[in-house]
Amino acid sequence: MNRKKAREYAYQMIFSYLFNNEKDEYILEKCNADKDLSNEDAEYVNLTFNNATANLDEIKSCIQQYAIGYQLDRIYKPDLAVLILAIAEMKYNDEVPDSVAISEAVCIIKKYSTAKSGPFVNGILASVYKELNKQ
Repeated sequence: MNRKKAREYAYQMIFSYLFNNEKDEYILEKCNADKDLSNEDAEYVNLTFNNATANLDEIKSCIQQYAIGYQLDRIYKPDLAVLILAIAEMKYNDEVPDSVAISEAVCIIKKYSTAKSGPFVNGILASVYKELNKQ
């Protein structure tokens, strides 16, 4: 099982969706052809993408609530995509511990975004974590 790599594919698919409003079949084919990923990993990618897109309005509302001083359309797209990914995992996937979703999101954003993005993403996800654990 290579969940880190699967999570990156899910991230790439969500990122692409933010621009195209549809599932990126090229990324999906690449994911399915990746010999490092098990069938379970490929299912995780699809599940995470489907959870993220099916609940996108709710997830964006959650981000907007904690991105104080930022409008969603002004958030750097790589940052927005990783926030959507992590919140989808936190809210709709009981197999992924919230702390893992946050940690992995910060790792992904360090690879794909700016130096300032890590603390920004971590701060929003920490707030979401606190809200989810109050309930």
